[in-house]
Amino acid sequence: MAGEARRRALVTGGASGIGLATARALAESGVEVAILDRAPSGPDGFVFVFADVTDDVQVREAVASAIEQLGGLDILVNCAGIGAQGGVEANSDEEWHFVLDVNVVGIARVTRAALAALTASPSGAIVNVSSIAATVGLPDRVLYSATKGAVLSMTLAMAADLLPLGVRVNAVNPGTTDTPWIGRLLESASDPKHERDALEARQPHGRLVSAEEVAAAVVYLASSASGSTTGTYLAVDGGMQRVRTRPKS
Repeated sequence: MAGEARRRALVTGGASGIGLATARALAESGVEVAILDRAPSGPDGFVFVFADVTDDVQVREAVASAIEQLGGLDILVNCAGIGAQGGVEANSDEEWHFVLDVNVVGIARVTRAALAALTASPSGAIVNVSSIAATVGLPDRVLYSATKGAVLSMTLAMAADLLPLGVRVNAVNPGTTDTPWIGRLLESASDPKHERDALEARQPHGRLVSAEEVAAAVVYLASSASGSTTGTYLAVDGGMQRVRTRPKS
């Protein structure tokens, strides 16, 4: 984004994983970045505000603080989220409500708190982190998939509402990404190597997606280079959604 006017971004879930990679990539491109996370502290070099995205009061206070410290807001990256495993019978009502609250309602809370600042920007942009699970049926991911499908639908509806206000809204759909959550998932497996091999094999390029690859897609969608792009998603999935390769002999 060299040559662009000063731009300021807020990244939720920015203390680790895809969120942290995105915060770093935005900063490297010249954007001033604030991180919103429920971690006790943030990484060095960023404005940090604490909030749990399920708490509307915390969210409003944290977003207002970030905007004040940055002097405005041009980019919002909604990355905060949690995973869930199991088929449709596996999760309790409490788990359904909680994961939906974090992954879906959390985006609404942060976005509405940031909306006035984004609409005041000459180049407002929102990027939501959805998932390959929104467009492809994956085993043992019913609850998680439901939330990410909602994120993708929200992205399209938000784009329609906010385009007249000068704010573009897009999403990224990562494939299985090498993040701390996946690391914990593998550690809990009875055979971590076998599980990792299976996750890598289901992606046509034969490996996990890196957080940095997802971050690069977010940076593009947030930049003026994608100024005519809104209401869509960019799959960063090694071809998992649409590419079919021949089995190895």
